[in-house]
Amino acid sequence: MSAVSPESRPQRVLLGVSGGIAAYKTPDLVRRLVERGAEVQVVMTPGALEFVTAHTFQAVSGRPVRTDLWDSAAEAAMGHIELARWADAVVIAPATADFIARLAHGLADDLLSTLCLATSAPITLAPAMNRLMWSNPATQSNVRLLESRGIALLGPAVGEQACGETGAGRMMEPREIADTVLSRQSLAGAMSGLKVVVTAGPTRERIDPVRFLSNRSSGKMGYAVAAAARDAGAKVVLVSGPVNIPPPPGTTVVNVETAEQMLDAVRSHVIGADIFIAAAAVSDYKAAQPSSKKIKKTQDALSIALARTPDVLGTVARSDNRPFLVGFAAETEDVERNALAKMESKRLEMIAANRVGDGLGFDQDDNALTVYWQGGKQELALTSKADLARQLIGVVAKRYAERAAVGEPRDPVTRVGN
Repeated sequence: MSAVSPESRPQRVLLGVSGGIAAYKTPDLVRRLVERGAEVQVVMTPGALEFVTAHTFQAVSGRPVRTDLWDSAAEAAMGHIELARWADAVVIAPATADFIARLAHGLADDLLSTLCLATSAPITLAPAMNRLMWSNPATQSNVRLLESRGIALLGPAVGEQACGETGAGRMMEPREIADTVLSRQSLAGAMSGLKVVVTAGPTRERIDPVRFLSNRSSGKMGYAVAAAARDAGAKVVLVSGPVNIPPPPGTTVVNVETAEQMLDAVRSHVIGADIFIAAAAVSDYKAAQPSSKKIKKTQDALSIALARTPDVLGTVARSDNRPFLVGFAAETEDVERNALAKMESKRLEMIAANRVGDGLGFDQDDNALTVYWQGGKQELALTSKADLARQLIGVVAKRYAERAAVGEPRDPVTRVGN
């Protein structure tokens, strides 16, 4: 009898619960995962049992809860290895400072930590702790170490905590965790073997040694797109303008400042790329003659001559052996018309468009997109940029695979006969 493929059965989530007060939220996480069609096996640490009973988790998951590495009945058949192989994804919620530290240092003194070392499934942590514990250099060092090994973090969120303080350390809400974990799993392998180059963030164009022209882009969307492409199995190169967010682990990050530098980096790394996603907000203009000295405030009015910056996406579009091109259109009005015009003029395979301004798009945690391609479009509703990026990568991967399957030319202008 042949084994059942992961695609033809529900996603299997091994949900670890460590000993923090946020464990009271985790039964709701189990319920939401089950509602979304997942099979959930709960594993609790001894500390977790001090906050929530195993009976609660058994009731909502429909499966006996595992708590003990020394369970003679289960371990007679090497139960911890069986569980480690059973899981498609491992999620620890809440992940306490203690559990994060033990996992970072490879300890395996209880069932949950042993499973984490014995599994090949992707591991996601949802940290929950006091704000000072989260910001402690020891915790931050452990987190960076785990991220460098490919372990993903969700949160922590910022808000009021059980101790009465306010700050970073709250466990993300169960709905967000469930949606993120399952959408990550649905992407697994969608871009396996592909090289994807992503641009993100703003560029800065010098006026004088202390001033520059730029825009409001935070880089959050581009960084989320890079992380989603990585989760889909791609080899990702992220060319980033100046931002204040950490780079996605598992990607190659190239830091630049100006549009010219971004173009040079893209030209270097787009060679051999399968997909190029231009999510950066590249400055359109620069000072025609930047000053070598700080411009003094000596006049009531000042005029600065501007010159066009290089068109990064347009240059790639005109190159030989161009990759599959995905652009972004951030518009304040006539979003669809302007997006389609940009897609046509730059000869893009796809474009993702959104309205910006007045609290929309730039420097926000949430966004919405409409994705267009030749003869089709798809609406992606308002959600977190991380979730939106995963949806976008799913659409891009599907369209890329469809074009490859029918052997469509890379240049859409050739296809439509222009």
